[in-house]
Amino acid sequence: MRFQDRFIPFSSLRYSTQAFIDFCLPECSPKKNYALIGPGVSQSLDQPVNLREAHGFQVGGVSMGPGKVNPPHLHFTCEVFICTKGTWQIMWGFNPDIKTIEIKAGDIVAIPTWIYRGFKNVGNEDGFMFTALGRDDTGGILWGPDTIDAAKRHGVYLTKAHRIIDTRQGIEPPSDADLFEPMTRSEIAALRDWSVEQMQERCIAFEKLHWTTEGLLDSRLPNCGGAIAPVIGYGMCEKRDYLPRPMNPIGLSMEWIKVPPGGGISRHRIASKQVLIVFQGSLTLRLGEGESEEYRLIGTDDGWDVFSIPANTWRELRASTEGELIVLSLLASDDRKFIDWDQSTVTEAAALGLIRDADGYIAHQRFVGRA
Repeated sequence: MRFQDRFIPFSSLRYSTQAFIDFCLPECSPKKNYALIGPGVSQSLDQPVNLREAHGFQVGGVSMGPGKVNPPHLHFTCEVFICTKGTWQIMWGFNPDIKTIEIKAGDIVAIPTWIYRGFKNVGNEDGFMFTALGRDDTGGILWGPDTIDAAKRHGVYLTKAHRIIDTRQGIEPPSDADLFEPMTRSEIAALRDWSVEQMQERCIAFEKLHWTTEGLLDSRLPNCGGAIAPVIGYGMCEKRDYLPRPMNPIGLSMEWIKVPPGGGISRHRIASKQVLIVFQGSLTLRLGEGESEEYRLIGTDDGWDVFSIPANTWRELRASTEGELIVLSLLASDDRKFIDWDQSTVTEAAALGLIRDADGYIAHQRFVGRA
């Protein structure tokens, strides 16, 4: 696959407004569902997908207008909401009480598995969230009984095969034997109850990120200066004591990366596929060996370009001189990823007295060299 095929400019995104059975409900429509990497859990055969290649996780997106609601549903792998625009109320529980927290641009929340969740745009403008689901096979989606009943009142049905039947289009309704069977209210009530405090522990607010300029071997080198902030999983941070917030395995790692104007992250490669979402600023991404290919990604208030970098591909990130660059990095699995730096970077860092110890963390050469 060409590098070009892995570049997903925000302007190229295609969406479905009929991805799920709630499309027929006035309080939920219109809702734009996007599948950037992997098909996600869309129940529409017409769902556009930018990149179907397996990554170990999936990336989607959702956009809704003010006051619009996504009703309660359940996933079997962790769903992560990444807010890039607007103010959203994240709801969960529905057994029977509803609990809520609010997130805004830059905030990330990891929703536990086996819990009914929904969300609402409580801002005054169209909002956008990226979504990430752990693993290549997410196991599908379960809708709550109230949503199924409401859709039936509009003449829309969901089959056991998760096919949406819209009788308003002249299609015969499915037989009772073919209908999807939602959980009962008593079964939902038996699911684990997560308190607001417990969910807040799974919410990583952008304004409360713990940045470090000592998490990448090249950070102190000229024209570099990258900072990193862990979010979920261990990722690629090389600072020994910089740990993500503890929670159950998610199936992916996330870290924020910040680069000063004109700075960058030197040439390196990682043994896993890496997805970059540009949240703010302009990124020049150089890929490959020899005559490398170059791509420009931007993040604004209304659009956020995405790139999927193949495993073991050399890459260099460079910020524009006009402003700070902020990028979200996504890597498969929760475990640590080891950066393979270009030898020139290793040599320059060593000249400053910095190397990596046997565990892959940045250390002072004067101590490691004594062993």
